[in-house]
Amino acid sequence: MDTSNGILKTNENPSPILSREAVPFLEEGIFLVLSRWTALQMAVESEWGGRESRRKSEELGSAILSWFTQSKEPLYIDDLENLLDENMEHSFNTEIDDGSVEEVAEQLMVIHEDLLQGNFESIEKLRKAAPGTVAVSQSRQAMDDNVDESSDDEGSDMMVDESPLTETVADKTEQIQMPDEEGWCVVPPRRHRGKRSG
Repeated sequence: MDTSNGILKTNENPSPILSREAVPFLEEGIFLVLSRWTALQMAVESEWGGRESRRKSEELGSAILSWFTQSKEPLYIDDLENLLDENMEHSFNTEIDDGSVEEVAEQLMVIHEDLLQGNFESIEKLRKAAPGTVAVSQSRQAMDDNVDESSDDEGSDMMVDESPLTETVADKTEQIQMPDEEGWCVVPPRRHRGKRSG
């Protein structure tokens, strides 16, 4: 058995697996990435998974650690993305379509590969990232300072209700609505109701 550089090779499993010394670092890396994943933290804070949301988040971390450490098959990023997607859907009743699942999976795979090579830099960068950093794209910047793939101006597919700064539907006194070909008129929802007069 060879345990140099954090890699343990055995005759039973020809693919490299993490050494016992590297596993706690992987666990810490998983925790750090998940704690910066905005979609997961929003699901936990809003209790989308019920009162047990915090526990479900911790179970996700354990499931990811088990996937990395106990899998006998080669590890593919698509499988990790499916694990994250399925967990968010089943535990928190939400589908994430903003690209963050792919970012989280990529970060975790990079950490795992680094640890297999005995490289702990990605963990160090996550440790040094500001504790207030919660967006996945911001933690991605901390992991790879050479490549800037994210920006603060980047849009998200996640829908968020925001109060408009301009006029609202309630402010429009005369709104002309044209019926469609079947004679129906589409009426937008009134989210900002004005005061009633009278």
